[in-house]
Amino acid sequence: MKTNTLLACGAIGGPLFVVAFLAEGATRANYNPLRHPVSSLALGDFGWLQIANFIVSGLLMVAFAIGLRRTLRPLGGSIWGPLLVGIWGIGLLGAGIFITDPVSGYPPGTPAQVQPTTDGSLHDLFSLLGFAGLVAACFVFSGYFARRGKIGWAAYSAVSGIVFVVAFVLASAGFSQVESLVNIAGLIQRIQITTAWVWLTLLAIHLLRAPSEVPNLI
Repeated sequence: MKTNTLLACGAIGGPLFVVAFLAEGATRANYNPLRHPVSSLALGDFGWLQIANFIVSGLLMVAFAIGLRRTLRPLGGSIWGPLLVGIWGIGLLGAGIFITDPVSGYPPGTPAQVQPTTDGSLHDLFSLLGFAGLVAACFVFSGYFARRGKIGWAAYSAVSGIVFVVAFVLASAGFSQVESLVNIAGLIQRIQITTAWVWLTLLAIHLLRAPSEVPNLI
C-alpha cells in the first residue's frame, strides 16, 4: 500500500468514527448521548455497529501509524510519533474486541454501576492505553512544531492534549456517578473524543499536503 494511502487513513478514521457514533446515539432507543458513554453503544441488539466502528477505526489508525513511520524512516526520524498513534489504534481495537460494562442505567434495567467483568475491565484498560498514547502524541507533535517555528500548530496540538485530559477526568467522574456530572458525562466524553479525532484528521491532512514538514519529526 502506498505511503500516501496509509497517511490518508488518518484523515478518514476520525470523521468515520464520529459520524457513526453520532448517528447511533441519535437513533438508539433509550440511549441518552448526554448521559451515556460512546462505548455503551456496543451493548444491545445493534451493538455490533459500534464494535465495528471501534475495529475499523482502530485499523485505520494503525495504518496511519505505519504511514507515518514509513515516511520518517528514510529521514532518520524517531519512532515515537508513529508509535504513539499506533498505540491509540491498538486501544481502539481492544475497545472493540472487549465489550464495556453497563453504566448510568444503559441498557434499560441495569444499575448505575455494576461489578466489573473481565471484558469490561479489559475494555477500560485498552481505552486507557489508547487515551494515554493519544495525549502523549499531542505533546510530542507540539514539540516538533514548536522547534520548526510552527507556533500555531504547536499551540493547537498542546491545547488538544490538555482539553482531552480535562474532559477525560470530568467524564470519568460523571460515569462514576458524581452527581453534578452524571447527566452530562456523555456530552463531555464526546467533546473529549471529537477533540482528539479532529486533531488527528487535521494532522493527517497537513502531512499529506506538506511533505516538506516531515523531516526530523519526533
